[in-house]
Amino acid sequence: MTARLVIAGTTSGAGKTTVASGLMAAFTARGLTVQGAKVGPDFIDPSYHALATGRPARNLDAFLSGPELVPGLLAHACADGTPADLAIVEGVMGLYDGASGRGELASTAHVAKLTRSPVVLVVDAASMARSVAALVLGYKHYDLGVDIAGVILNKVGSSFHADLLREALEPIGVPVLGALTRDERVETPSRHLGLVPVDERDARARGAQAVLAERIAEGCDLEALHRIARGAPDLHATAWDPVAALAADAGTAARAAGAGSAPRGERALAAVPDPVRHAATGAAPVVAYAAGAAFTFRYAENLELLRAAGAELVPFDPLGDAALPEGTDGLYLGGGFPEEHGEALAANAPMRAAVAAHAAAGRPIAAECGGLLYLGRSLDGHEMCGVLPGEGRLGKRLTLGYREATAGADSPLWEAGAAVRGHEFHYSTVTPETTDPPAWALRSRGRERSEGMATPTVHASYLHTHWAAFPGAAARFVRASAGG
Repeated sequence: MTARLVIAGTTSGAGKTTVASGLMAAFTARGLTVQGAKVGPDFIDPSYHALATGRPARNLDAFLSGPELVPGLLAHACADGTPADLAIVEGVMGLYDGASGRGELASTAHVAKLTRSPVVLVVDAASMARSVAALVLGYKHYDLGVDIAGVILNKVGSSFHADLLREALEPIGVPVLGALTRDERVETPSRHLGLVPVDERDARARGAQAVLAERIAEGCDLEALHRIARGAPDLHATAWDPVAALAADAGTAARAAGAGSAPRGERALAAVPDPVRHAATGAAPVVAYAAGAAFTFRYAENLELLRAAGAELVPFDPLGDAALPEGTDGLYLGGGFPEEHGEALAANAPMRAAVAAHAAAGRPIAAECGGLLYLGRSLDGHEMCGVLPGEGRLGKRLTLGYREATAGADSPLWEAGAAVRGHEFHYSTVTPETTDPPAWALRSRGRERSEGMATPTVHASYLHTHWAAFPGAAARFVRASAGG
């Protein structure tokens, strides 16, 4: 199995993304094929991984996909295309922080154990000297099932400061694998949902990434890091495969339907193993998906499942394109930052009209978060597509967290009663928040609320879902796109 490392942090803001993407860039510059991955549901950090490696980044989220899929998803990512020589997995929050109230579930430590990966702990050492040893010792002994193989000291003030830190850590036997000083040339701008995605600052991000790769190579022991990664034990996992996932899901659904005793929601999401085709023409249905600077949030596996189910995938940019791709049958509007581009989206009246005409013709649409905002009547006063009655506004209150969800109505993606897991992360609000019936009944920490808008042809919601755990959703959408 591919050599691999998990880059964890003592806390959020310790510098995980800087170190992880810098290591990816530095090892790529040395000629290795590097696969990046991110623990958790985040879409933004993986954009920096993809910039550093030239490969699609992946998410390893034990809540969204279920723990059982995590090793196979990593194996799939490393085997896709040119096999990776090295996988670098960036953690989430602090090493042991996971889904609220669920113990270690979905934490960096959990994913490290699931993937049998050594951990390199990034420590924000800006205001520390000897105390760093107590901190690292606590992290090392908190869970002996986690292999903390060394630390990288970040935000070090000087070479003298670095020497003090190394001296403090030497007695506890945790190797110092790097020491990095602050450098404004590689600082990544942030805003309300975290870092600014690469697609919105491509040229500047590339320049910063090149500087970062040099800094990491100078400040870290790449040979020692690579040696630790190569020492990771065998993963003992079969690579996840979208075609096999669809077939397995179809078989499960068929057995449940044949038994006649499973609840409707559990019988739902039946997939068709053979690629879906238009009944009349035999052609593959065309699924257009939103891309460009305003729509950068989508899981790679969702697209892979759509393709495996039979769709021809074609990207389009709602900011610059005047029309949907020729022959569009289904429309997939993922998340992103349409609120940062409201004026430009409104100015592209031909595209808004094309989306509205697609909906009026009864063709299927799946929309997540940013896509929901784009389908509404307006966004911060800017005219949107008018497919749905929602008025969107950017607020100051963050809605964040994992959700258990039950589909409230039949839609192109889900059958009413389907039970799934998802994630919300937004500052915006939509009024009305839901239709009757809603897209979802969402549950979190003992509370339940309705959310989203669903019709027989449109499913729109703030909830992000990772279809590797629910492959039948992709098959259902492709069938709907083919007119089935």
